Amino acid sequence: MVLTGLLAAYMALVAFGNITDFDSNRAFVRHVLAMDTTFRDPDLMWRAVGSPTLVYIAYVGIIVWEVLTAVVLTTATVLHGRGLRSGLHERARRATTLGLLMLMLLFGLGFLVIGGEWFAMWQSTKWNGLEPAGRNFTLAGIVLLLVHLPSRQWGPTEGSEA
Repeated sequence: MVLTGLLAAYMALVAFGNITDFDSNRAFVRHVLAMDTTFRDPDLMWRAVGSPTLVYIAYVGIIVWEVLTAVVLTTATVLHGRGLRSGLHERARRATTLGLLMLMLLFGLGFLVIGGEWFAMWQSTKWNGLEPAGRNFTLAGIVLLLVHLPSRQWGPTEGSEA
């Protein structure tokens, strides 16, 4: 419950920061998509996206995904709290799993794979978010593993006989 709540708060603050500091964080997305601080290899530059509209859509999509992830993880935290009283934790585990997978998709697929490799973000010294994305992906993966470790303390699951 604590780790789920921590990641819920983290994602809420990430989304809040992107909403309240919209322009500077949009600049990050713009530079990554434009590939303007990479090695500018002609064999890769065809991937660059310079359209302000597409950059805006991508950035708003990231923010929406962050907000949804925060909502799912917050819901999971509440369900964990209720599970402490009722002894039923399966819904909390499922919600936590969904939220963690959403977080891993954002930072794994979005930043590591698409940003890092497709848009060659790894080549940029200024607009490179691979290290924090890797930390976020790893932390979510560790919490996902912990949530799914078998434990007698989980008690019976909903729909099963005690």
